[in-house]
Amino acid sequence: MHIPTPEEIRSRRELLGMKQAELAKKAGISQSMVARIESGSVDPRVSTLGKIIQVLNAVSRPRITASQVMHSPVYSVNPGDSISRAVEIMEKNGISQLPVLSDGVPVGCISESAIVDVIGEQSAHGSHRELVRNFMESSFPSVPPDMSIETVIHLLQQHHAVLVMEAGIVRGVITRHDLISLIVNR
Repeated sequence: MHIPTPEEIRSRRELLGMKQAELAKKAGISQSMVARIESGSVDPRVSTLGKIIQVLNAVSRPRITASQVMHSPVYSVNPGDSISRAVEIMEKNGISQLPVLSDGVPVGCISESAIVDVIGEQSAHGSHRELVRNFMESSFPSVPPDMSIETVIHLLQQHHAVLVMEAGIVRGVITRHDLISLIVNR
């Protein structure tokens, strides 16, 4: 591990536009301690230096939020829509799942796998229950626009998509594909 010199700490703090007091507050130490570390008049504990480095790293890394990654508009279906309508929207827009909204509120999702189940059930039973509500799965989780991308990544490990909602309105959607694009475009 590289241990920064007092000059490196001061230079990095100044480059980030931080005052000593701001760095001290975020690191949980006094402003006078930051001043003494930067001047080289004190040899800080490893734990104190670690706190300073953690703050400087967090500030220098731009925080990516859900609103920066989401895409809009959000294509969706209603519970009373036909499965064929869901298929039409998916094919037209090159997507594999859709949120199911009832009066703008997420109530479930419909995916290609659920549609394959519909086809299989119709073949086996001659059923014609082709409404989305009969084959929808549980809803995608939702997050506010300012949610960190790290939280979204965690949710996408368990779900196909995450809805971005603000004031009770679906504003966008994030899928695993969006995360791949985010990594590739860095």
